[in-house]
Amino acid sequence: MSYLGLGVQPPTAEWGTMVAEGQSLITSAWWICTFPGIAIVTLAMGFSLLADGVAEAMGERT
Repeated sequence: MSYLGLGVQPPTAEWGTMVAEGQSLITSAWWICTFPGIAIVTLAMGFSLLADGVAEAMGERT
């Protein structure tokens, strides 16, 4: 949401920023971008599974 001006301000940590800035350090400090990346993937999969469960409970899926 930062592209709309609604994101967090620069001193505050942000998962996407952590991944982007950690790309240059991937060979020496792999954990800087790996753990925020895993958190992003886990959150996205959780929301996807939740949406599938709600759609199935509402009878939208066959």
